[in-house]
Amino acid sequence: MKNIIISNSQKVKKLIDNFKKQGHKKMHVLSDFDRTLTYAFIEGEKVPSIISILRSNDKCLGENYSKAAYKLYNKYHPIEINQKISFEDKKEKMREWWQAHFDLLVKSGLTKNHLNEILASNKLKFRKGALEFFDLLNKYNIPLVVISSSGVGNHIISMLFKKANKLYPNIYIISNSLVWDKEGKVIDIKQPVIHCLNKDETVLKNFPFYNEVEQRKNVLLLGDNLEDIKMIEGFNYDNLLKIGFLNESADAQLEIYKKHYDILALNDSSMEFINEILIKIIKD
Repeated sequence: MKNIIISNSQKVKKLIDNFKKQGHKKMHVLSDFDRTLTYAFIEGEKVPSIISILRSNDKCLGENYSKAAYKLYNKYHPIEINQKISFEDKKEKMREWWQAHFDLLVKSGLTKNHLNEILASNKLKFRKGALEFFDLLNKYNIPLVVISSSGVGNHIISMLFKKANKLYPNIYIISNSLVWDKEGKVIDIKQPVIHCLNKDETVLKNFPFYNEVEQRKNVLLLGDNLEDIKMIEGFNYDNLLKIGFLNESADAQLEIYKKHYDILALNDSSMEFINEILIKIIKD
């Protein structure tokens, strides 16, 4: 299949067979959001995260917000991608960055209306095949747990699912939670802050829906960067099938991604191949 690479075909076949033999009632899906369920590029323009849409639009929260947000980005992003900095030091700096940015959102007067503007911009778009994926999971009551370090919290993720009429009861969203006042203005962020490097600390058993997935020990994990694999830490799984979206710089990162993911989708691909795998698992 074009743009699809299987790291180890025998391993993948065995995993899919195990999923199928044990049935869909024994599985759940664990997924990142930005650039995983959604496209990384819209009309050739890179859309790396929800927050980047807000940051690049100085008409939304004003020029002062955009300048301050870019200043934070220019300070912390080089740290994020610097392979010479230890993981623990980098994790602390990412926590610092996310907290500073949430403080900036409060100071700049972010409202729910601003999030509506982001949705209206059509910069957030589910991948082709994603809606069918959600339908399949809902039809067979397979839980979908979405873990996101979204810079504007779980509210907008829920809004995007609602916009697509796909916010099914089997979908559970773990993300930063903003605190709003009666007028719909953000006033705080609930702790702990989830950022791009501490998803391993987001242990599923700490959430009320854990009893829905506890015995579903076959996990389909979806992500777009290497850190997303750590979403599974703390969960006692039996079988783990890891699917990664390598949206850009495929030549430079292909080998390391192949070491960490069982299946790779290159070049900002659709999710149709995942639907084919899911149908194999649930087919009688």
